[in-house]
Amino acid sequence: MSLLSANWTALFYLIAAACFVLALKGLSSPGTARRGNLIGAGGAVLAVVTAFLSEDMDHVVPILVAIAVGCAVGVPAARRVAMTQMPQLVALFNGVGGAAAALVAGLELTLEADAGGIAAAAGAFTVLVGCVSFSGSCVTFAKLQELMTTRPVTIKGGQYLFGGSLAVAVALAVTVVVQGSDGQPEAWTLALLALVSLLVGVLFVLPVGGADVPIVISLLNAFTGLTVAASGYVLNNTLLLVAGTLVGASGTILTRLMAAAMGRSVTSILFGAFRPSTAVMAGTGPERPVRSGSADDVAILLGYARKVVIVPGYGLAVAQAQHTIRELAELLEARDIEVLYGIHPVAGRMPGHMNVLLAEANVPYEALKEMELINPELRTADVALVVGANDVVNPAAKTTPGAPIYGMPILEVDQAQQVVFLKRSMRPGFAGIENELLYDPKTTLLFGDAKDSLTKVVSAVKAL
Repeated sequence: MSLLSANWTALFYLIAAACFVLALKGLSSPGTARRGNLIGAGGAVLAVVTAFLSEDMDHVVPILVAIAVGCAVGVPAARRVAMTQMPQLVALFNGVGGAAAALVAGLELTLEADAGGIAAAAGAFTVLVGCVSFSGSCVTFAKLQELMTTRPVTIKGGQYLFGGSLAVAVALAVTVVVQGSDGQPEAWTLALLALVSLLVGVLFVLPVGGADVPIVISLLNAFTGLTVAASGYVLNNTLLLVAGTLVGASGTILTRLMAAAMGRSVTSILFGAFRPSTAVMAGTGPERPVRSGSADDVAILLGYARKVVIVPGYGLAVAQAQHTIRELAELLEARDIEVLYGIHPVAGRMPGHMNVLLAEANVPYEALKEMELINPELRTADVALVVGANDVVNPAAKTTPGAPIYGMPILEVDQAQQVVFLKRSMRPGFAGIENELLYDPKTTLLFGDAKDSLTKVVSAVKAL
């Protein structure tokens, strides 16, 4: 016997849904993001408790055990993950969500004696898209974690293999709907649909280059939201419909915004690798000289400048150098030097990733300038200090048709009077192509770990 009446259940679900909406609103601004997260988490807890109290459950103990196991895995993973690995964690959690929705919908259809055509259609959609989201998210995780190459992976006839696999998956989904209309879908049909859909997800993401992976993560997140919404229909759960629709809509909007910020269409991001490329991949051309310097050289350039623009990238995040870069900025500001930060939309590999890192170091939010605001400033900057970034400042995005990043708006550090790159080595960025700016006569390279290099520069500036 359930402990909550239908009216109380509906009221609590409505409150939970309102929490999800408020959470999304809070996440739209760095100042309210933390509160938004807490509101969303509170809504999720309320939804779970309401589900327990409003349903007659026959397997409470296994469910509680599953929740305990999930918490034992998820809480430490979320607390211990480094900020640099947050995109990988988002991809992994997103994939697990899609797989869970697909499993629930598939089991519900096989256990339901008379599914009905509409419920079977929703279930088939959930299994197909959920499995695509799961396997695709696993590939994005592997790319971001560098367990596999970050470059686009194409195989001969890959586009035809993808198209054929997708057609087979759709045909199997239609078969599930037909079987469900006549009574109950066959378990083997659902299992085969899941397997083919997993293949579709892998083939869908493999051709995507590393620089575009964050956009694909957002798209797969939207897919997961749609599967949750569809599974809500299968389970006759209104809150799942609302929550899934919110995730699907917000993920779609974010995908379009990110693609626009990168100056790309979603189609070119997903399938651009099948076009012939004319970009020079790193390591394929003759070795060329570069101008490297010492920490003292960089300190002199910075210490006698009037305006310095700092461009942080993934290398800064990996080295956890955000506190050191703030210390350097404060030293320069004490010398009446204007210091600004240029933030690319996907700096650090995820939108807002670099903003969070710098906020941890108490960098004033007003000093962080988005790309369209900082590019005019770069034209009057004496020094552009690039810390661990490569693709987001690579002129190939404007000059090399066929390059994986061609058409992507970049931070125009080449417009500054002097450019300083802090890099571990001449290894290319995530896109795997040469950056011609490294060989420009006005560019100085300081090799080493970003935190160690910045610490030496700080000491050198103090000694000026």
